[in-house]
Amino acid sequence: MTLLQATPQWTLTAVSYRAADARTLTRALHQEQLATYGSADDPEATDCAEFDAPNGQFLLARLADGPPLACGGWRALSPTTAEIKRMYVAPAARGQGLGRRILAALEQDALGRGHTEVLLETGVHNTAALALYTAVGYTPVRSYVPGRNPDINRALKKVILQPTGCVHS
Repeated sequence: MTLLQATPQWTLTAVSYRAADARTLTRALHQEQLATYGSADDPEATDCAEFDAPNGQFLLARLADGPPLACGGWRALSPTTAEIKRMYVAPAARGQGLGRRILAALEQDALGRGHTEVLLETGVHNTAALALYTAVGYTPVRSYVPGRNPDINRALKKVILQPTGCVHS
């Protein structure tokens, strides 16, 4: 007899980038980046207002009433281009599709605010993130951030559009 396991009930919540839970997760991301690459952008140096609506959003994912275990945000680079930043899933929560859910929610929010192109960066050793981004339609582009090391950083782009409806004849 096979038992079906219930799908965990993850919730995504928009929060301020200033929120303590957001800071905890972005610091954990920073520590992983430092351990992997020896250097990383300091999340504390980012202006918190960059993730405030209508020019951005920051999401936390949590299981039921537990602590947040994943995060990600977007911020406007131009009236039509958004940038995904601070995507992170805690090791204990990896492999459950949280990154994909957060990314989709961020893209939808950015699209709803008029952005039709999304840029992001990740590191060459972050194979799970690179696989996710490729699977959902991101393609490599030249770095859009001055001074990036092409041996470490990978810049990606995706055009996002409103879904088209079915045409009935």
